[in-house]
Amino acid sequence: MISEAGASVYSASALAAREFPDLDVSLRGAVSIARRLQDPLAELVKIEPKAIGVGQYQHDVNQTQLARALDARVEDCVNAVGVELNTASAPLLARVAGLSSTVAENLVRFREAEGAFRSRRDLLKVPRLGEKTFEQCAGFLRIAQGDNPLDRSAVHPEAYPVVEQILARSGRTLEALMGDSEALARLKPGDFTDERFGEPTVRDIISELEKPGRDPRPEFRTAEFADGVEDIRDLEPGMVLEGVVSNVAAFGAFIDLGVHQDGLVHVSAMSKQFVKDPRDLVKAGEIVTVKVMDVDLDRKRISLSMRLDDALDDATGDSASAAGKAGRGQGQSGPSPRAKPGRGRQGDGRSRQGRKPSGQKAGSAPPGNGALADAFARARRK
Repeated sequence: MISEAGASVYSASALAAREFPDLDVSLRGAVSIARRLQDPLAELVKIEPKAIGVGQYQHDVNQTQLARALDARVEDCVNAVGVELNTASAPLLARVAGLSSTVAENLVRFREAEGAFRSRRDLLKVPRLGEKTFEQCAGFLRIAQGDNPLDRSAVHPEAYPVVEQILARSGRTLEALMGDSEALARLKPGDFTDERFGEPTVRDIISELEKPGRDPRPEFRTAEFADGVEDIRDLEPGMVLEGVVSNVAAFGAFIDLGVHQDGLVHVSAMSKQFVKDPRDLVKAGEIVTVKVMDVDLDRKRISLSMRLDDALDDATGDSASAAGKAGRGQGQSGPSPRAKPGRGRQGDGRSRQGRKPSGQKAGSAPPGNGALADAFARARRK
């Protein structure tokens, strides 16, 4: 399951029009979603971060500061992972430290005209990419099939002499030493320091040689949506399902169950302990296990609980109603918890039977129940 958040923004953008000038807008969005499965980071950088939905009050804060903060976070992610120089798009390259949009476009045009890069040093041939820019960006650009194996690692070209010293001291070739954890563990970083490279830098170089080009991202895990549960009509109270947190608000968390309608875990149903802020327990993108407490098909609302031992009768209360009002106020499409309609009406009926109607004297017979009851009484008298 791939999130389609922001796909419509991309499909209507000038970038999408340049990439797919002959495709309909809906088809551009479909391509964007498909490419997110292949390389999520490379595709999501083409969309303005706040268009994906980053919080409950994102439209209430200073938009300039928000954009600056989001752009900085995207750059951090791109540079931490690294970019494959020979396949990256211009929007992705523009997120690399030191590269502007213009230089990124020049780099792509140079690659198309001259062929794939064989060495990081070839970057200096790109128009408007000088020594200072090279110094900033080279360590974040990778060449998987380059002439120098170090070009596929995070070791910066200016640190290659340190690697040469390590090879000379160990008497090994680069190919033999890269990935050899035992040999690298025996090295002492202090033996390779000088006035330019300190011990922390040498330690990072040795660590990178141990696992060259390693992906710093944690193991990718997706929620296992239940088979046969593809629509809100497939949900039944009492089901225990896995879902993905799609958004976190002050009143609870919205959960994607794979039924095209997010459910809501109200803050009161997130833990047996008092929860001051839902963000203390969950964050967007996290996989959680929830219990379906109630499904309202008419209003398309799904009430969920993270307390899996909750009884279904507990899915009532003023807090749930408050959550529904808050969700509607924030423009969320997610449902809010509420009591089962049948249970609420039955409860009201019992309470009315237990109370005497206003104006009725004590001991008097209850009023008739309609024409059918009157006819039945007359038949008995006959």
